[in-house]
Amino acid sequence: MPQFIKHFKDLSYKDVAIAGGKGASLGEMLRAGIPVPPGFVILANAFEYFMKETPRSPVAETGLDIDAQLTKVNYDDTNSIDQASNVIRDIMQDTPIPKELAEEIAKEFKKLRAPLVAVRSSATAEDSSVASWAGELETYLNTTEKNLLENVKRCWSSLFTPRAIFYRYEKKLSDQQVLVAVVVQQMVQSEISGIAFTVHPVTKDKNHMVIEAGYGLGEAIVSGQVTPDTYIIDKRDFSIIDINVAEQKKMLVKNAKGGIIWKNVAKNQQEKQTLTGKEIIELAKLCAKIEKHYKHPQDIEWAFAKSKFYITQSRPITTL
Repeated sequence: MPQFIKHFKDLSYKDVAIAGGKGASLGEMLRAGIPVPPGFVILANAFEYFMKETPRSPVAETGLDIDAQLTKVNYDDTNSIDQASNVIRDIMQDTPIPKELAEEIAKEFKKLRAPLVAVRSSATAEDSSVASWAGELETYLNTTEKNLLENVKRCWSSLFTPRAIFYRYEKKLSDQQVLVAVVVQQMVQSEISGIAFTVHPVTKDKNHMVIEAGYGLGEAIVSGQVTPDTYIIDKRDFSIIDINVAEQKKMLVKNAKGGIIWKNVAKNQQEKQTLTGKEIIELAKLCAKIEKHYKHPQDIEWAFAKSKFYITQSRPITTL
C-alpha cells in the first residue's frame, strides 16, 4: 500500500504536490524552528485512492465519476452549479473511506494524543502564484475522534463547493488536476488570534508589517465576520507605528459538544486593545523570521494561547 500519511517533520516546501500548500508550509516552518502545533498530513494520493478505489457508485462504472457530473454544469446558471455540488458532495459523504486508509488515519490520530484537532483542506494547487485556492476550501475546528473521518471527507468534497467549481472554471483550471491533501493538527484553543502581512498589503511598503488581532478562534477574522485590531510595525527596529483598536462584541470559541460556537466578549474587554505592546513586538519578530526564511512577503495566520504564539499557516502574499 502506498504511503498516505506524513508527519509535518517529514515535509518541506518542496512537497506542495503531495501535501498541498498548507501541509508543505507547516512542515517547512516546523523544520525552521517556528512554533507550529503538531500534526500530520493525509496526502493527496489518499484523496485519489478514495476516488478510484471506492466501490461502484450509482453514477459511475468505477469509483466516483465526478467528471460526469461536472460536464452537465451550465456555468451561467447558479442553480446548475449548486445542484452539481450537492450531488457530488452527497455521493462523497455517503461513500465509506477504504478500510485500510481509515485505519491508518485513526492510528495517526491516536498518536497525536490530542482530544481535539483542526482538520483543514490543503489543495495541491493552493498558494501557487497561478491560482490561490486559499479560502475556497473548508476547515473543521474542534474535530473529535468520532467525526474525524467525516470531516476528512468534507475537506475532500470541499473541492466541489459551488464556489470552488466556479473558481476552477473561471481560472481555466478545468483540465488541470487539483487534488486535496488534509492537514490534521492539534487544536489550539486560542484566546487571541489573527493574521499578519509582512509587507503592508495596501501601501506595499516593504518596511512595514501589519498585524490584525481579535479574541477567540482565527476563523472569525479570516472569514471577515469580526473586525480586528490593526497594528502597524516598522520592521527595521520593531517600533509600533500605529495602533487601531476595534470594538469586538462576539468571538468564536470551542463548543462543549464539538465544533465551534459564537460567544459574547465580556463587556470590559470589548473596546480593550487585544495584544499588549510587548506581545505585538514578539509576534512581529516571529513573522519577520518566517519572511526571512521564505525570502518572500508572507500572509501568516497565528494563534495565541497560554502566553504562547503558534503559527497555523503561512503563504506568499499573492497580491503584491
